Amino acid sequence: MVWDHIAQFLMHWWQAALGKNGWIAAFGLFGQAMFMSRFIVQWISSERAGRSVVPVTFWYFSLAGGALVLLYGLLKPDLVIIAGQLPGLVVYARNLHLIHKHKRAEAAAAT
Repeated sequence: MVWDHIAQFLMHWWQAALGKNGWIAAFGLFGQAMFMSRFIVQWISSERAGRSVVPVTFWYFSLAGGALVLLYGLLKPDLVIIAGQLPGLVVYARNLHLIHKHKRAEAAAAT
């Protein structure tokens, strides 16, 4: 009996979470999964190096996942998600710019 109530509650919650536009929730979950993947990439890189490192792929996952979650927030529309993702995207893009700028400078110095 208790399990029936729990199952009913979860089914109603799931339907309410998906709403009429279930594809938006699926899109948002995909973006969140990409955003979370950056931590797995960072963890594996750090374990391999034996110290804490932040690989370039961390910033790519951050940028892509953040952009997808921002787009989800715009589609929803959800001001909290929009406000939470916008500043991060600037930081991720700036870090990638600085990384590539440094690599170009190193390549020029080596020539």
